[in-house]
Amino acid sequence: MRKDSKIREEKDKGQVVSFLPTGEYYYTKGLKALRKRELQKAKKYLSRAVDLDPLEPMIACQLAVVETELGNFEQSNGLLHFILDDLDPLISECHYFLANNYAHLGMFKEAFKHAKEYLEQDEKGEFSEDAEDLLELISLDSDDPFDLLSEQDDLITMQEEARYLLEGGSFEKAVERLDEMVEKFPDFWSAHNNLALAHFYLGDIEKAHQVLEEVLEKNPGNLHALCNLAVFMYYEKKYGMLKELVNVLRKIHPMTLDQQFKLGVTFALIGQFEDAYRWLKKLYKNGYDGEPSFYYWLSHSAYFTGHHETAKAVWKQVLKLSPEKEGQEPWNEKERTKEGFEHHVPSLVKRLNSEHEEERFFGIFLLSLTDDQKKVMSHADFCDIDTLNVHEKVYMADVLGMPIDPKLKEETRVELGHETALQLYKHFKPIGNDEAGLLMMWFSIFNEMLHIETKLKNKKALAASTEYIWRKFRGEKTSQTKLAEKYDVSASTVGKYIKYIREHLL
Repeated sequence: MRKDSKIREEKDKGQVVSFLPTGEYYYTKGLKALRKRELQKAKKYLSRAVDLDPLEPMIACQLAVVETELGNFEQSNGLLHFILDDLDPLISECHYFLANNYAHLGMFKEAFKHAKEYLEQDEKGEFSEDAEDLLELISLDSDDPFDLLSEQDDLITMQEEARYLLEGGSFEKAVERLDEMVEKFPDFWSAHNNLALAHFYLGDIEKAHQVLEEVLEKNPGNLHALCNLAVFMYYEKKYGMLKELVNVLRKIHPMTLDQQFKLGVTFALIGQFEDAYRWLKKLYKNGYDGEPSFYYWLSHSAYFTGHHETAKAVWKQVLKLSPEKEGQEPWNEKERTKEGFEHHVPSLVKRLNSEHEEERFFGIFLLSLTDDQKKVMSHADFCDIDTLNVHEKVYMADVLGMPIDPKLKEETRVELGHETALQLYKHFKPIGNDEAGLLMMWFSIFNEMLHIETKLKNKKALAASTEYIWRKFRGEKTSQTKLAEKYDVSASTVGKYIKYIREHLL
Protein backbone atom coordinates (compact mmCIF):
# COMPACT_ATOMS: atom_id res chain seq x y z
CA MET A 1 0.00 0.00 0.00
CA ARG A 2 1.31 3.48 -0.88
CA LYS A 3 2.33 5.72 1.95
CA ASP A 4 -0.17 8.36 0.81
CA SER A 5 -3.06 6.22 2.02
CA LYS A 6 -1.97 6.70 5.62
CA ILE A 7 -2.24 10.47 5.45
CA ARG A 8 -5.48 12.06 6.66
CA GLU A 9 -6.78 15.58 6.35
CA GLU A 10 -7.64 17.66 9.40
CA LYS A 11 -10.15 20.29 8.32
CA ASP A 12 -10.43 21.84 11.77
CA LYS A 13 -6.72 22.70 11.82
CA GLY A 14 -6.72 24.87 8.72
CA GLN A 15 -4.73 22.23 6.89
CA VAL A 16 -2.68 23.43 3.92
CA VAL A 17 -3.69 20.31 1.98
CA SER A 18 -7.42 20.86 1.57
CA PHE A 19 -8.15 17.56 -0.13
CA LEU A 20 -6.41 14.60 -1.71
CA PRO A 21 -7.58 14.15 -5.32
CA THR A 22 -8.14 10.55 -6.37
CA GLY A 23 -7.88 8.77 -9.68
CA GLU A 24 -11.67 8.83 -9.93
CA TYR A 25 -11.67 12.61 -9.43
CA TYR A 26 -9.32 13.21 -12.37
CA TYR A 27 -11.05 10.52 -14.44
CA THR A 28 -14.32 12.43 -14.12
CA LYS A 29 -12.62 15.70 -15.07
CA GLY A 30 -11.01 13.96 -18.03
CA LEU A 31 -14.33 12.64 -19.31
CA LYS A 32 -15.88 16.11 -19.04
CA ALA A 33 -13.03 17.59 -21.04
CA LEU A 34 -13.36 14.82 -23.63
CA ARG A 35 -17.08 15.49 -24.06
CA LYS A 36 -16.20 19.13 -24.76
CA ARG A 37 -13.55 17.95 -27.27
CA GLU A 38 -10.82 19.59 -25.14
CA LEU A 39 -8.42 16.78 -25.98
CA GLN A 40 -5.21 18.12 -24.48
CA LYS A 41 -6.97 18.88 -21.22
CA ALA A 42 -8.59 15.43 -21.27
CA LYS A 43 -5.17 13.85 -21.77
CA LYS A 44 -3.72 15.85 -18.85
CA TYR A 45 -6.48 14.80 -16.43
CA LEU A 46 -6.61 11.16 -17.54
CA SER A 47 -2.81 10.86 -17.34
CA ARG A 48 -3.00 12.09 -13.77
CA ALA A 49 -5.81 9.61 -13.07
CA VAL A 50 -3.62 6.79 -14.36
CA ASP A 51 -0.77 7.96 -12.11
CA LEU A 52 -3.04 7.88 -9.08
CA ASP A 53 -4.87 4.66 -9.97
CA PRO A 54 -2.55 2.69 -12.29
CA LEU A 55 -4.36 -0.63 -11.83
CA GLU A 56 -7.76 0.59 -13.06
CA PRO A 57 -8.04 -0.61 -16.70
CA MET A 58 -10.96 1.61 -17.71
CA ILE A 59 -9.00 4.77 -16.90
CA ALA A 60 -6.05 3.60 -19.01
CA CYS A 61 -8.46 2.58 -21.76
CA GLN A 62 -10.05 6.03 -21.84
CA LEU A 63 -6.60 7.64 -22.02
CA ALA A 64 -5.80 5.37 -24.97
CA VAL A 65 -8.95 6.63 -26.73
CA VAL A 66 -7.82 10.22 -26.23
CA GLU A 67 -4.34 9.41 -27.58
CA THR A 68 -6.01 7.97 -30.69
CA GLU A 69 -8.12 11.12 -31.08
CA LEU A 70 -4.91 13.14 -30.95
CA GLY A 71 -3.32 10.94 -33.61
CA ASN A 72 -0.84 9.39 -31.20
CA PHE A 73 -1.49 5.83 -32.36
CA GLU A 74 1.72 4.31 -31.00
CA GLN A 75 1.12 5.77 -27.53
CA SER A 76 -2.45 4.51 -27.61
CA ASN A 77 -1.28 1.03 -28.62
CA GLY A 78 1.22 0.98 -25.77
CA LEU A 79 -1.56 1.65 -23.27
CA LEU A 80 -3.92 -0.90 -24.83
CA HIS A 81 -1.32 -3.66 -24.82
CA PHE A 82 -0.51 -2.81 -21.20
CA ILE A 83 -4.19 -3.23 -20.29
CA LEU A 84 -4.49 -6.59 -22.04
CA ASP A 85 -1.13 -7.92 -20.87
CA ASP A 86 -1.05 -6.66 -17.29
CA LEU A 87 -4.49 -5.51 -16.13
CA ASP A 88 -7.46 -7.28 -17.73
CA PRO A 89 -7.22 -9.50 -20.86
CA LEU A 90 -11.02 -9.66 -21.11
CA ILE A 91 -11.67 -6.03 -22.04
CA SER A 92 -12.66 -6.81 -25.62
CA GLU A 93 -12.91 -3.14 -26.65
CA CYS A 94 -9.13 -2.90 -26.44
CA HIS A 95 -8.84 -5.26 -29.40
CA TYR A 96 -11.12 -3.09 -31.51
CA PHE A 97 -9.19 0.06 -30.59
CA LEU A 98 -5.94 -1.72 -31.45
CA ALA A 99 -7.36 -2.84 -34.80
CA ASN A 100 -8.35 0.71 -35.59
CA ASN A 101 -4.95 2.13 -34.60
CA TYR A 102 -2.98 -0.47 -36.56
CA ALA A 103 -5.11 0.20 -39.63
CA HIS A 104 -4.21 3.89 -39.40
CA LEU A 105 -0.54 2.92 -39.17
CA GLY A 106 -0.83 0.71 -42.26
CA MET A 107 -0.10 -2.45 -40.25
CA PHE A 108 -2.97 -4.46 -41.68
CA LYS A 109 -1.93 -7.86 -40.40
CA GLU A 110 -2.13 -6.61 -36.81
CA ALA A 111 -5.36 -4.74 -37.56
CA PHE A 112 -6.91 -7.89 -39.00
CA LYS A 113 -5.79 -10.01 -36.03
CA HIS A 114 -7.24 -7.68 -33.39
CA ALA A 115 -10.50 -7.08 -35.27
CA LYS A 116 -11.00 -10.86 -35.45
CA GLU A 117 -10.15 -11.20 -31.76
CA TYR A 118 -12.70 -8.53 -30.85
CA LEU A 119 -15.49 -10.28 -32.78
CA GLU A 120 -14.60 -13.63 -31.25
CA GLN A 121 -14.84 -12.18 -27.76
CA ASP A 122 -17.87 -9.95 -28.32
CA GLU A 123 -19.74 -10.90 -31.48
CA LYS A 124 -22.61 -8.50 -30.76
CA GLY A 125 -20.57 -5.82 -29.02
CA GLU A 126 -20.81 -2.07 -29.40
CA PHE A 127 -18.17 -2.00 -32.16
CA SER A 128 -19.07 -5.27 -33.91
CA GLU A 129 -20.36 -3.62 -37.09
CA ASP A 130 -17.34 -1.33 -37.27
CA ALA A 131 -15.00 -4.30 -36.76
CA GLU A 132 -16.71 -6.25 -39.56
CA ASP A 133 -16.46 -3.22 -41.87
CA LEU A 134 -12.77 -2.93 -41.02
CA LEU A 135 -12.16 -6.60 -41.82
CA GLU A 136 -13.93 -6.21 -45.15
CA LEU A 137 -11.93 -3.10 -45.99
CA ILE A 138 -8.62 -4.76 -45.15
CA SER A 139 -9.49 -7.81 -47.23
CA LEU A 140 -10.28 -5.61 -50.21
CA ASP A 141 -6.91 -3.86 -49.87
CA SER A 142 -4.84 -7.04 -49.86
CA ASP A 143 -4.62 -10.00 -52.22
CA ASP A 144 -2.46 -12.05 -49.88
CA PRO A 145 -3.79 -14.40 -47.19
CA PHE A 146 -2.93 -12.92 -43.83
CA ASP A 147 -1.09 -15.99 -42.65
CA LEU A 148 1.29 -15.57 -45.60
CA LEU A 149 2.09 -11.90 -45.06
CA SER A 150 5.78 -11.21 -44.64
CA GLU A 151 7.47 -10.86 -41.29
CA GLN A 152 7.87 -7.17 -42.03
CA ASP A 153 4.61 -6.45 -40.22
CA ASP A 154 5.84 -8.22 -37.10
CA LEU A 155 9.07 -6.27 -37.25
CA ILE A 156 7.26 -2.93 -37.49
CA THR A 157 5.02 -3.86 -34.57
CA MET A 158 7.91 -4.84 -32.32
CA GLN A 159 9.92 -1.79 -33.36
CA GLU A 160 7.08 0.59 -32.51
CA GLU A 161 6.50 -1.07 -29.14
CA ALA A 162 10.21 -0.87 -28.32
CA ARG A 163 10.33 2.79 -29.33
CA TYR A 164 7.30 3.55 -27.15
CA LEU A 165 8.95 1.86 -24.17
CA LEU A 166 12.26 3.68 -24.71
CA GLU A 167 10.65 7.09 -25.06
CA GLY A 168 8.49 6.41 -22.02
CA GLY A 169 11.49 5.53 -19.86
CA SER A 170 10.50 1.87 -19.42
CA PHE A 171 14.04 0.74 -20.11
CA GLU A 172 13.84 -2.72 -18.52
CA LYS A 173 10.76 -3.63 -20.58
CA ALA A 174 12.44 -2.12 -23.63
CA VAL A 175 15.43 -4.42 -23.09
CA GLU A 176 13.11 -7.44 -22.96
CA ARG A 177 11.35 -6.42 -26.17
CA LEU A 178 14.59 -5.57 -27.98
CA ASP A 179 16.17 -8.87 -26.92
CA GLU A 180 13.22 -10.60 -28.63
CA MET A 181 13.75 -8.53 -31.76
CA VAL A 182 17.47 -9.26 -31.88
CA GLU A 183 16.79 -12.98 -31.56
CA LYS A 184 14.04 -12.98 -34.20
CA PHE A 185 15.69 -10.49 -36.59
CA PRO A 186 19.46 -10.83 -35.96
CA ASP A 187 20.37 -8.62 -38.94
CA PHE A 188 18.07 -5.75 -37.95
CA TRP A 189 20.81 -3.45 -36.64
CA SER A 190 18.43 -0.75 -35.42
CA ALA A 191 17.23 -3.15 -32.70
CA HIS A 192 20.82 -3.82 -31.61
CA ASN A 193 21.58 -0.08 -31.40
CA ASN A 194 18.42 0.66 -29.42
CA LEU A 195 19.27 -2.23 -27.11
CA ALA A 196 22.65 -0.62 -26.42
CA LEU A 197 20.90 2.67 -25.61
CA ALA A 198 18.47 0.94 -23.23
CA HIS A 199 21.33 -0.71 -21.35
CA PHE A 200 23.15 2.63 -21.18
CA TYR A 201 20.08 4.39 -19.75
CA LEU A 202 19.84 1.65 -17.13
CA GLY A 203 23.41 2.35 -16.09
CA ASP A 204 24.76 -0.96 -17.44
CA ILE A 205 27.62 0.71 -19.31
CA GLU A 206 29.59 -2.48 -19.85
CA LYS A 207 26.64 -4.26 -21.47
CA ALA A 208 25.89 -1.24 -23.66
CA HIS A 209 29.44 -1.22 -25.00
CA GLN A 210 29.33 -4.98 -25.51
CA VAL A 211 26.25 -4.69 -27.72
CA LEU A 212 27.85 -1.95 -29.83
CA GLU A 213 31.05 -3.96 -30.20
CA GLU A 214 29.03 -6.91 -31.51
CA VAL A 215 27.27 -4.65 -34.02
CA LEU A 216 30.51 -3.13 -35.30
CA GLU A 217 32.13 -6.56 -35.50
CA LYS A 218 29.31 -8.00 -37.61
CA ASN A 219 28.42 -4.79 -39.44
CA PRO A 220 31.60 -2.66 -39.63
CA GLY A 221 30.97 1.03 -40.16
CA ASN A 222 27.38 0.95 -38.89
CA LEU A 223 26.75 4.68 -38.52
CA HIS A 224 24.18 4.49 -35.74
CA ALA A 225 26.49 2.30 -33.67
CA LEU A 226 29.40 4.69 -34.16
CA CYS A 227 27.21 7.65 -33.21
CA ASN A 228 25.92 5.92 -30.08
CA LEU A 229 29.49 5.03 -29.15
CA ALA A 230 30.49 8.69 -29.46
CA VAL A 231 27.66 9.75 -27.15
CA PHE A 232 28.64 7.07 -24.61
CA MET A 233 32.26 8.27 -24.65
CA TYR A 234 31.17 11.87 -24.21
CA TYR A 235 29.09 11.13 -21.10
CA GLU A 236 31.81 8.84 -19.74
CA LYS A 237 34.32 11.69 -20.30
CA LYS A 238 36.63 9.49 -22.39
CA TYR A 239 37.73 12.53 -24.36
CA GLY A 240 40.90 11.04 -25.85
CA MET A 241 39.04 8.14 -27.46
CA LEU A 242 36.17 10.45 -28.38
CA LYS A 243 38.51 12.76 -30.31
CA GLU A 244 39.67 9.85 -32.48
CA LEU A 245 36.07 8.74 -33.13
CA VAL A 246 34.98 12.29 -34.00
CA ASN A 247 37.69 12.40 -36.65
CA VAL A 248 36.23 9.21 -38.11
CA LEU A 249 32.68 10.59 -38.06
CA ARG A 250 33.78 13.77 -39.83
CA LYS A 251 34.96 11.71 -42.81
CA ILE A 252 31.59 9.99 -43.19
CA HIS A 253 29.21 11.30 -45.88
CA PRO A 254 25.83 9.62 -45.24
CA MET A 255 23.41 9.32 -48.14
CA THR A 256 20.03 8.80 -46.46
CA LEU A 257 18.14 11.52 -44.60
CA ASP A 258 17.90 9.35 -41.50
CA GLN A 259 21.67 8.92 -41.38
CA GLN A 260 22.28 12.64 -41.91
CA PHE A 261 19.87 13.41 -39.06
CA LYS A 262 21.56 10.89 -36.75
CA LEU A 263 25.02 12.25 -37.51
CA GLY A 264 23.96 15.88 -37.08
CA VAL A 265 22.21 15.29 -33.76
CA THR A 266 25.15 13.24 -32.49
CA PHE A 267 27.57 16.07 -33.22
CA ALA A 268 25.24 18.47 -31.38
CA LEU A 269 24.95 16.16 -28.37
CA ILE A 270 28.72 15.99 -27.97
CA GLY A 271 29.20 19.74 -28.44
CA GLN A 272 30.62 19.66 -31.98
CA PHE A 273 28.25 22.37 -33.19
CA GLU A 274 30.05 23.31 -36.44
CA ASP A 275 29.70 19.75 -37.72
CA ALA A 276 26.15 19.50 -36.36
CA TYR A 277 25.09 22.69 -38.11
CA ARG A 278 26.58 21.55 -41.43
CA TRP A 279 24.43 18.41 -41.57
CA LEU A 280 21.26 19.70 -39.95
CA LYS A 281 21.21 22.89 -42.05
CA LYS A 282 21.65 20.78 -45.18
CA LEU A 283 18.57 18.78 -44.24
CA TYR A 284 16.67 21.99 -43.49
CA LYS A 285 17.53 23.49 -46.89
CA ASN A 286 16.31 20.33 -48.59
CA GLY A 287 12.92 20.65 -46.92
CA TYR A 288 13.41 17.97 -44.28
CA ASP A 289 10.36 18.01 -41.99
CA GLY A 290 11.56 16.19 -38.92
CA GLU A 291 10.43 15.58 -35.38
CA PRO A 292 10.76 18.29 -32.69
CA SER A 293 14.29 17.16 -31.76
CA PHE A 294 15.46 18.02 -35.30
CA TYR A 295 14.49 21.68 -34.92
CA TYR A 296 15.72 21.74 -31.32
CA TRP A 297 19.25 20.69 -32.22
CA LEU A 298 19.32 22.75 -35.41
CA SER A 299 18.47 25.84 -33.36
CA HIS A 300 21.16 25.04 -30.79
CA SER A 301 23.85 24.28 -33.35
CA ALA A 302 22.94 27.43 -35.31
CA TYR A 303 23.15 29.62 -32.22
CA PHE A 304 26.46 28.26 -30.99
CA THR A 305 28.03 28.73 -34.42
CA GLY A 306 26.99 32.40 -34.63
CA HIS A 307 23.89 31.98 -36.84
CA HIS A 308 21.62 33.71 -34.34
CA GLU A 309 18.83 34.72 -36.72
CA THR A 310 18.52 31.17 -38.04
CA ALA A 311 18.47 29.85 -34.48
CA LYS A 312 15.60 32.15 -33.52
CA ALA A 313 13.62 31.40 -36.67
CA VAL A 314 13.95 27.64 -36.16
CA TRP A 315 13.09 27.93 -32.46
CA LYS A 316 9.63 29.15 -33.44
CA GLN A 317 9.08 25.75 -35.04
CA VAL A 318 10.30 24.07 -31.83
CA LEU A 319 7.69 25.92 -29.77
CA LYS A 320 4.99 25.20 -32.32
CA LEU A 321 5.61 21.45 -32.01
CA SER A 322 6.66 21.37 -28.33
CA PRO A 323 5.41 24.45 -26.46
CA GLU A 324 6.64 22.97 -23.17
CA LYS A 325 10.23 23.70 -24.28
CA GLU A 326 9.75 27.42 -23.72
CA GLY A 327 12.62 28.61 -21.57
CA GLN A 328 15.10 26.16 -23.10
CA GLU A 329 16.20 28.50 -25.87
CA PRO A 330 19.92 28.14 -26.64
CA TRP A 331 20.50 31.86 -26.10
CA ASN A 332 19.33 31.39 -22.50
CA GLU A 333 21.76 28.54 -21.85
CA LYS A 334 24.87 30.61 -21.08
CA GLU A 335 22.94 32.87 -18.73
CA ARG A 336 21.15 29.91 -17.18
CA THR A 337 24.45 28.10 -16.57
CA LYS A 338 26.09 31.22 -15.18
CA GLU A 339 23.39 31.95 -12.63
CA GLY A 340 22.10 28.42 -12.19
CA PHE A 341 18.69 26.85 -12.69
CA GLU A 342 17.73 27.98 -9.20
CA HIS A 343 17.55 31.58 -10.46
CA HIS A 344 16.22 30.92 -13.95
CA VAL A 345 12.45 31.34 -13.71
CA PRO A 346 11.37 29.65 -17.00
CA SER A 347 13.36 26.50 -16.18
CA LEU A 348 12.03 26.45 -12.63
CA VAL A 349 8.40 26.86 -13.73
CA LYS A 350 8.83 24.16 -16.37
CA ARG A 351 9.92 21.67 -13.73
CA LEU A 352 6.98 22.53 -11.47
CA ASN A 353 4.67 21.64 -14.35
CA SER A 354 6.40 18.35 -15.21
CA GLU A 355 4.44 15.11 -15.52
CA HIS A 356 7.03 13.41 -13.32
CA GLU A 357 6.91 13.60 -9.53
CA GLU A 358 10.68 13.65 -9.03
CA GLU A 359 11.04 16.64 -11.36
CA ARG A 360 8.29 18.53 -9.52
CA PHE A 361 10.09 17.84 -6.23
CA PHE A 362 13.25 19.24 -7.84
CA GLY A 363 11.28 22.30 -8.98
CA ILE A 364 10.07 22.95 -5.43
CA PHE A 365 13.65 22.62 -4.19
CA LEU A 366 14.75 25.20 -6.77
CA LEU A 367 11.91 27.43 -5.56
CA SER A 368 13.40 27.26 -2.04
CA LEU A 369 16.72 28.56 -3.40
CA THR A 370 15.56 31.26 -5.77
CA ASP A 371 16.11 34.94 -4.93
CA ASP A 372 12.58 36.03 -5.82
CA GLN A 373 9.83 33.53 -4.99
CA LYS A 374 7.13 36.11 -5.77
CA LYS A 375 8.44 36.46 -9.32
CA VAL A 376 8.18 32.70 -9.79
CA MET A 377 4.69 32.45 -8.30
CA SER A 378 3.41 35.34 -10.41
CA HIS A 379 4.65 33.69 -13.62
CA ALA A 380 1.82 33.05 -16.07
CA ASP A 381 2.65 29.34 -16.21
CA PHE A 382 3.11 28.74 -12.48
CA CYS A 383 1.75 25.29 -11.65
CA ASP A 384 -1.81 24.59 -10.49
CA ILE A 385 -1.19 23.71 -6.82
CA ASP A 386 -4.42 21.68 -6.68
CA THR A 387 -2.89 19.19 -9.11
CA LEU A 388 0.11 18.46 -6.85
CA ASN A 389 0.10 15.36 -4.66
CA VAL A 390 0.03 15.66 -0.89
CA HIS A 391 3.82 15.39 -0.45
CA GLU A 392 4.40 18.12 -3.01
CA LYS A 393 1.78 20.40 -1.44
CA VAL A 394 3.30 20.02 2.00
CA TYR A 395 6.82 20.55 0.62
CA MET A 396 5.78 23.70 -1.26
CA ALA A 397 3.92 25.06 1.77
CA ASP A 398 7.01 24.48 3.89
CA VAL A 399 9.24 26.21 1.34
CA LEU A 400 6.86 29.20 1.22
CA GLY A 401 6.78 29.47 5.02
CA MET A 402 3.13 28.52 5.42
CA PRO A 403 1.86 26.87 8.63
CA ILE A 404 1.86 23.07 8.47
CA ASP A 405 0.69 20.52 10.98
CA PRO A 406 3.91 18.98 12.41
CA LYS A 407 2.48 15.47 12.26
CA LEU A 408 1.67 15.81 8.56
CA LYS A 409 5.11 17.21 7.87
CA GLU A 410 6.66 14.23 9.64
CA GLU A 411 4.48 11.71 7.78
CA THR A 412 5.30 13.16 4.37
CA ARG A 413 9.05 13.17 5.16
CA VAL A 414 9.57 16.37 3.15
CA GLU A 415 12.25 17.57 5.55
CA LEU A 416 14.37 14.50 4.76
CA GLY A 417 14.04 15.13 1.03
CA HIS A 418 14.90 18.82 1.36
CA GLU A 419 17.79 18.52 3.82
CA THR A 420 19.45 15.77 1.78
CA ALA A 421 19.19 17.93 -1.34
CA LEU A 422 20.81 20.78 0.59
CA GLN A 423 23.70 18.48 1.53
CA LEU A 424 24.29 17.89 -2.18
CA TYR A 425 23.82 21.56 -3.04
CA LYS A 426 26.67 22.53 -0.71
CA HIS A 427 29.05 20.78 -3.08
CA PHE A 428 27.23 21.30 -6.39
CA LYS A 429 26.27 24.90 -7.05
CA PRO A 430 25.19 26.77 -9.03
CA ILE A 431 22.91 24.15 -10.53
CA GLY A 432 23.73 23.58 -14.19
CA ASN A 433 22.91 20.56 -16.35
CA ASP A 434 25.25 18.16 -14.54
CA GLU A 435 24.18 19.28 -11.08
CA ALA A 436 20.53 19.01 -12.11
CA GLY A 437 21.13 15.38 -13.08
CA LEU A 438 22.51 14.61 -9.64
CA LEU A 439 19.63 16.28 -7.80
CA MET A 440 17.10 14.62 -10.08
CA MET A 441 18.58 11.27 -9.13
CA TRP A 442 18.17 12.12 -5.45
CA PHE A 443 14.52 13.16 -5.85
CA SER A 444 13.88 9.96 -7.85
CA ILE A 445 15.27 7.96 -4.93
CA PHE A 446 13.30 10.08 -2.45
CA ASN A 447 10.08 9.58 -4.42
CA GLU A 448 10.54 5.81 -4.21
CA MET A 449 11.24 6.05 -0.48
CA LEU A 450 7.82 7.62 0.02
CA HIS A 451 6.12 4.46 -1.18
CA ILE A 452 7.86 1.93 1.05
CA GLU A 453 8.72 1.53 4.69
CA THR A 454 12.40 2.35 5.20
CA LYS A 455 14.62 3.36 8.10
CA LEU A 456 16.99 5.47 5.97
CA LYS A 457 17.19 8.78 7.85
CA ASN A 458 20.84 9.87 7.71
CA LYS A 459 20.83 12.85 5.32
CA LYS A 460 24.60 12.93 4.89
CA ALA A 461 24.72 9.20 4.11
CA LEU A 462 21.86 9.60 1.62
CA ALA A 463 23.68 12.46 -0.09
CA ALA A 464 26.98 10.53 -0.24
CA SER A 465 25.22 7.42 -1.57
CA THR A 466 23.36 9.39 -4.23
CA GLU A 467 26.55 11.05 -5.46
CA TYR A 468 28.36 7.68 -5.51
CA ILE A 469 25.63 6.00 -7.61
CA TRP A 470 25.34 9.05 -9.89
CA ARG A 471 29.07 9.05 -10.59
CA LYS A 472 29.04 5.31 -11.27
CA PHE A 473 26.20 5.78 -13.76
CA ARG A 474 28.35 8.37 -15.53
CA GLY A 475 31.32 6.03 -15.63
CA GLU A 476 33.37 8.22 -13.27
CA LYS A 477 35.87 6.75 -10.83
CA THR A 478 35.17 7.37 -7.17
CA SER A 479 35.21 5.51 -3.86
CA GLN A 480 32.83 5.10 -0.97
CA THR A 481 35.56 6.10 1.47
CA LYS A 482 36.29 9.34 -0.36
CA LEU A 483 32.63 10.34 -0.39
CA ALA A 484 32.18 9.33 3.24
CA GLU A 485 34.94 11.79 4.14
CA LYS A 486 33.41 14.46 1.91
CA TYR A 487 30.05 14.27 3.69
CA ASP A 488 31.47 13.55 7.15
CA VAL A 489 29.86 10.15 7.65
CA SER A 490 31.28 6.66 8.18
CA ALA A 491 32.23 4.57 5.13
CA SER A 492 30.34 1.56 6.49
CA THR A 493 27.12 3.59 6.69
CA VAL A 494 27.57 4.83 3.14
CA GLY A 495 28.14 1.25 1.98
CA LYS A 496 24.93 0.06 3.65
CA TYR A 497 22.92 2.91 2.14
CA ILE A 498 24.29 2.30 -1.35
CA LYS A 499 23.43 -1.40 -1.12
CA TYR A 500 19.87 -0.66 0.06
CA ILE A 501 19.23 2.01 -2.57
CA ARG A 502 20.45 -0.23 -5.39
CA GLU A 503 18.36 -3.18 -4.22
CA HIS A 504 15.15 -1.39 -3.32
CA LEU A 505 14.96 2.11 -4.80
CA LEU A 506 16.51 2.02 -8.29
